[in-house]
Amino acid sequence: MVRFENVGLRYGSGPEVLSDLSFGIEPRSFQFLTGASGAGKTSVLRLLHLSSKPTRGLITLFGDDVATLSRDDRAKLRSRVGVVFQDFRLIDHMTTYENVALPFRVLGKDEESYRGEVMDLLRWVGLGERMLAPPPMLSSGEKQRVAIARAVLTRPQLMLADEPTGNVDPGLARRLLRLFVELHALGTAVVIATHDLALMDHIDARRLVLHEGRIRIYT
Repeated sequence: MVRFENVGLRYGSGPEVLSDLSFGIEPRSFQFLTGASGAGKTSVLRLLHLSSKPTRGLITLFGDDVATLSRDDRAKLRSRVGVVFQDFRLIDHMTTYENVALPFRVLGKDEESYRGEVMDLLRWVGLGERMLAPPPMLSSGEKQRVAIARAVLTRPQLMLADEPTGNVDPGLARRLLRLFVELHALGTAVVIATHDLALMDHIDARRLVLHEGRIRIYT
């Protein structure tokens, strides 16, 4: 599904923040991306989501060399990737339901075709009673679940999550992790960036460890 070969990344004229990354992500796999703060986890996720381009090396996503893609082709590939950002990126004047349904609204779908699916998804993440609440009325954990629900709505083949449990207590962190495990069971490949060692100990998954811009793989 994903292949990195000797990938390097630098911002502007500064030093490389990622150096000689070579690894692959298989379909239907589950892995943690970990390392100390500043190790480059978010930069790797940006490359995976096509939000950044590598300075050097080869990245293939779903069999395509990302360096040769047109803008339209990049957008099509990006639509197959779900992302949960650290800052949630919810729209305050919309309800929980409207925030989750936003990807379908952007695609111009008729609400009748997706209303039931969005409501079922909100129940799945434990927000069935909060559908009409706007983000300012939600807790951090609830906002995180809204972001997860929105990311999985389009049934992505690859799910990326940047510190998805960083702002919640340990109990809720384990609950959110179970949501990603259930999504993985449905056939989605999952990459979770986290520095929470205790969280990673809850499931047996491959660990991609970043250190000084390079990666080591532990299975």
